[in-house]
Amino acid sequence: MTVKTIDGETFSQMVLLGASHLTNNAKMIDALNVFPVPDGDTGTNMNLTMTSGAEEVKKASGNHVGSIGESLAKGLLMGARGNSGVILSQLFRGFSKSIKDKEVLHISDFADAFDAGVETAYKAVMKPVEGTILTVAKDAAKAGKDAENSVEDIVELMETILKAAKASLERTPELLPVLKEVGVVDSGGQGLVTVYEGFLASLRGEEVPEQTDSQVRMDDMVSAEHHKMHQDFMDTSEIEYGYCTEFMVQFEKDKLEENPFDEESFRNTLSEIGDSLLVVSDDELVKVHVHAEYPGEVLNIGQKYGSLINLKIENMRKQHTDIVGEDNKETPEMKQEQSEFGIVTVAMGDGIKQLFESLGATVVIEGGQTMNPSTQDIAEAINQANAKKVIVMPNNKNVLMSAEQAAELADSEVEVVPTKTVPQGMSALLMFHPDKSLEENGKLMRNAAQDVKTGQITYAVRDTQIDGMTIEKGNYMGIADGSITSTNEDKISVMKELLTSMIDDEEDEIITILQGEEGTDEEVSEIQTFIEESFEELEVEVHQGKQPIYSFIFSVE
Repeated sequence: MTVKTIDGETFSQMVLLGASHLTNNAKMIDALNVFPVPDGDTGTNMNLTMTSGAEEVKKASGNHVGSIGESLAKGLLMGARGNSGVILSQLFRGFSKSIKDKEVLHISDFADAFDAGVETAYKAVMKPVEGTILTVAKDAAKAGKDAENSVEDIVELMETILKAAKASLERTPELLPVLKEVGVVDSGGQGLVTVYEGFLASLRGEEVPEQTDSQVRMDDMVSAEHHKMHQDFMDTSEIEYGYCTEFMVQFEKDKLEENPFDEESFRNTLSEIGDSLLVVSDDELVKVHVHAEYPGEVLNIGQKYGSLINLKIENMRKQHTDIVGEDNKETPEMKQEQSEFGIVTVAMGDGIKQLFESLGATVVIEGGQTMNPSTQDIAEAINQANAKKVIVMPNNKNVLMSAEQAAELADSEVEVVPTKTVPQGMSALLMFHPDKSLEENGKLMRNAAQDVKTGQITYAVRDTQIDGMTIEKGNYMGIADGSITSTNEDKISVMKELLTSMIDDEEDEIITILQGEEGTDEEVSEIQTFIEESFEELEVEVHQGKQPIYSFIFSVE
């Protein structure tokens, strides 16, 4: 499809598809968020920002592309949230100013607009950080300018811009060590790429896929789910300015007569009492984002120019403490005399956590399949156990190496029992005996773990072929000791097939059912009836595991 010019209608469709594509990928972008404050809401903030811009574009009338651009900039400014959202709004504020008087856009206009957006966004940020959305926008705009005289049409130009944006995004971990450490690309940059993908699809007259086809890989997502580990490298006490403060000032004529507003002067004043500062203004209002120790001081300065609206103040120290669980860290004053043995284990779900505690676990670390605890998490748990000898059960193969590394760091004698599932961990814990040595307990617990069979029920998040089976997204899967043995759209059918493949009538004596968050009482009743009718000699126990992701976990012994 050849596009020589962009009119208002075409630009509107680009914005709407870009916003829609961002909405569809907001959660994925949230999962990538590690910088600057890893609160996991970059995708949400950018989505809400872009959606606000798109809503204004929907209200706009006429086919003048400059007017549509103004509507977009207005909507983005009003709806901007968080650092990436504000920067996104500034990118299109500069873009909008560049095309303000244009009826339609030609290739050079389009390239100039991206370039102008970058210039505006960099000016809005007090201390630009490379390896973020700014870098991605800058590299993409440069590629557009370099190509404007050699491309055939605007579609080809947008392809060039998007290609450069994706390449820049992939380089962000090289520019920001924290991204490389965690193993993800910059979340704000990913959000911008997602918007550009929507632009290109619109220009081509295509639909966008539900999920971005950019640089996010499965490994990225896995790493992102584990980004809590990144928190371990920063201490809450290192946060200099404790409150994320956002607000807007609606200018009032009488106040401006007394205190004329100057954006640069206003920005300089705020920069003396905070950091992560963003200030953007137009004739009617100024929007502020700043990390400050005394938010009231910032608000008082803003109030000199008008009335405050859309206030949001968040305690970042509290947020950080909640993420890393520092509330649960033992303080030196609380330390008690060491016991002989301590048990550290990992669990996902409140019910499973309580079960482990009832069986004698000293410290239960929250985590599991989608949130593996770090080495430091486990090392801290070992210390928290406050025992001369500590037994660690990771209950997940992806946690095992962290547990072994933590054992090497510990002052206590540590035995890692390599349990790979929750049922293995529970079975092993039942064999612990305080009168036996660490080595003897380790051997007994290993043997017990090996004797239990684990079945799990979950759902597929994408279409795939594995273990000789074609699995459709959304279908349920039965997993026996790590291998997928059954799949079907009917959960009960999958459970019956899974259990039939696992249970040995002559050898097995007991089956334990852990009911997860997505498992219903009706399903428990139905599967209990199936077991009792099919395997008459088998004893059945049911516990509320309340685990996420796996609606049921079965232990067969």
